[in-house]
Amino acid sequence: MDRVYKADIPASRKALEDLERGFSRSEAATDWNALRVRPLLEHARNLERLLLSPRFARETSRLRTGVVMFHSDLVYLRENIKALRGILKSARESRPSAGSRARTRAGKRKSQRGNRGWPAFPSA
Repeated sequence: MDRVYKADIPASRKALEDLERGFSRSEAATDWNALRVRPLLEHARNLERLLLSPRFARETSRLRTGVVMFHSDLVYLRENIKALRGILKSARESRPSAGSRARTRAGKRKSQRGNRGWPAFPSA
């Protein structure tokens, strides 16, 4: 088993834990922790447990065909972490300041009353 996999899975777990803390402080409308972060974190912990278990200690050194599966797991984790970091960054950047937050919410409520959330269709 390649050392990269043994190092990257714990690094992915740590990155997901950092994202979990970041999203818990975020005021995003979507609960990304429940939707993506926690399931990915559980998957990374299971992979790490599997790699470090004494049952597979000798198997991982001889494992050749399974490397493809671990590689696909790492690609999957990396891509999701990259996307979640982008979402968290945009959520932080779009967060209004404390003074404008009240105006934004009031303006949003007022605009929602006018059309009740339905899009305006052009008349024929």
